[in-house]
Amino acid sequence: MVKQNKNNIRIPPQSIPSEQAVLGSIMLRKDAIHEIEDIVNADSFYVEKHKLIFQAMLDLFLKNEPIDMLSLSTKLSEQKLLERIGGNQYLAEIVNVVPSSTNVKHYADIVQKKYVLRSLIEAADYVSELGFEEGDEHMDDILDLAEKKIFSVISSPKSQKFVNLKDALPEAWERLEKLHEHKGMLRGLPTGFADLDNILSGLQKSDLIILAARPSMGKTTLALDIARMSSIVHEKSVLIFS
Repeated sequence: MVKQNKNNIRIPPQSIPSEQAVLGSIMLRKDAIHEIEDIVNADSFYVEKHKLIFQAMLDLFLKNEPIDMLSLSTKLSEQKLLERIGGNQYLAEIVNVVPSSTNVKHYADIVQKKYVLRSLIEAADYVSELGFEEGDEHMDDILDLAEKKIFSVISSPKSQKFVNLKDALPEAWERLEKLHEHKGMLRGLPTGFADLDNILSGLQKSDLIILAARPSMGKTTLALDIARMSSIVHEKSVLIFS
């Protein structure tokens, strides 16, 4: 009983100084957001006001507006959130606690790690409750719910990665050229399933293809059918790990 009470009052994993350092670094150096845009999102932050500040920064970034203290203060004020996050005084405080804005990626990695650990604890509590409930659900359904919860931690969503149009155009143009060269034929390896091939244009080199579904829905059969098509019809080498 003593151990249970001790666990109940434990503080979830978090690093407030790292969260402040991420936010302060972005205010000091707008380009810092490019370095962490695919590492953290607003939900990664433990402190509620840090979530609000980071989301306001993203809003400014999407509009290609400055992310300095004045612009951020104005944005939060327009959203009627300035007082909620502690006012201009708190914005000044987090700017002053930044050790070095060049280390923003390191700070963001810490913030994201703490977020994943909190998510793992939440998932473990959820799975534990599933075990204690002993409801009328079929065992496969219970295992499916547990699997989905754990998988949601593994694939925890990160912030949307922004790509400049000039960087995306060459790849898009290359794909269009390949489609034109093949004259209606698939660019990749056919799966043998017409609808799937029309969507994917075949299996592409270097792509990781994941078949995800509930238990006993035919994932293995589908994978074997695709492998059979590749090896027999298209005479490609296939290796299966089980």
